[in-house]
Amino acid sequence: MEFILEIFIVAFILLVALAFYYEHPKAEIPREVDQRIKLYMVHYVINFVFGLGKIVEKLGICRQLYVLKCFMYGIPPWKSNNLFIKDLKFAGLSSRVYQPKAPSAGPRRGLIYFHGGVGQFGSISMYERLCRCVASESDSVVVCVGYRLAPKHPYPVQFWDCLTATEYFMTTAEEYGVDPTRIIIFGDSSGGTLTAAVCQALVSRTDLPKVRAQIMIYPFLQGMDFNLPSYQQNGSIPFLLKERTLALGMQYLNKDLSFMKNILEGSHVPEDLKLKFRKWLSPDNIPMEFKIRGYKPHVSASYSEELHNLAKPLFETTFSPLLAEDAIICQLPETYILTCEYDVVRDDGLLYKKRLEDNGVPVTWFHLKDGFHGALLLLDYWYLSFPCGRRAMDNVVNFIKGL
Repeated sequence: MEFILEIFIVAFILLVALAFYYEHPKAEIPREVDQRIKLYMVHYVINFVFGLGKIVEKLGICRQLYVLKCFMYGIPPWKSNNLFIKDLKFAGLSSRVYQPKAPSAGPRRGLIYFHGGVGQFGSISMYERLCRCVASESDSVVVCVGYRLAPKHPYPVQFWDCLTATEYFMTTAEEYGVDPTRIIIFGDSSGGTLTAAVCQALVSRTDLPKVRAQIMIYPFLQGMDFNLPSYQQNGSIPFLLKERTLALGMQYLNKDLSFMKNILEGSHVPEDLKLKFRKWLSPDNIPMEFKIRGYKPHVSASYSEELHNLAKPLFETTFSPLLAEDAIICQLPETYILTCEYDVVRDDGLLYKKRLEDNGVPVTWFHLKDGFHGALLLLDYWYLSFPCGRRAMDNVVNFIKGL
């Protein structure tokens, strides 16, 4: 029995070592981040899961993504004392509705939430705590959409699912005690991408109520330039590392990862698109205060037509909403954008903020100077929570209450 236990311990140690070897969990934790050791520990756990996923995929057991999905499924909280929580189908899509139990003088605001996970992992359960906080603290009805995930359901199914669920909620809002004119679309990370894309798709719809507002938490908004100041400064800062960002995006689009290095260097962008998008996607549009930690203007590598053809989905507005035309942007609803200083996609949010403001769209912007990608997701997860996540939630709730 002791021999079997020793074999098991040795095998487990080897598995841990291999997982770390495959993922190379190096990280830079800025001194300005509160509770740095905790962030470092969580980063190591996440890297272990990514590495373990690679091992089981190489062994032919299952794909890496399935390991990530299991790990990020989420830990449900206890029964709520102040919310009615129901699992329903919205146009055939799994959704969870959070309704405050307290009486209301009239119809409430309604929020439809799109979770992050790069269209491949994440779940309603993973975002249970966040949605409960929003519903309870803002006295709003919240719907979290369980859109279908890649690779089983290839991109852009995720966008169409979110659009379908939004249309359904808008037409049935009154059944949930919601004012149809006070519906807010809300998402974090790639859920922020979906939020922007859905809002853009709805601007010309006359058969539906107008979206009251959109809320985007550290959104990914463009797949054209991976050398903006935030990518240069924060490429090794948890949780969204620079290369991991593109790797997950390419997997989402079902593209070959062997072209990643060339895309990171900008070889997928032809000169005519550079000229077209320069006014929207130029580092010159990023305030100098966000360059002082270091920025070197990037010179793109030689253009490859083959790579451009492969990477065309990166330019679609369902993947890169920042590239939408001004005729669409100017019709968007009031917007809230949260950015984090130590986040590779920080500048996506800053650039979208400027685009919206230049087109006359009211923008409320909140910047977490000690924040990092994923800070809000860890809210209310006991020891794993970070103070910046609580501040972010308080600010988001205050915005919602003002609508």
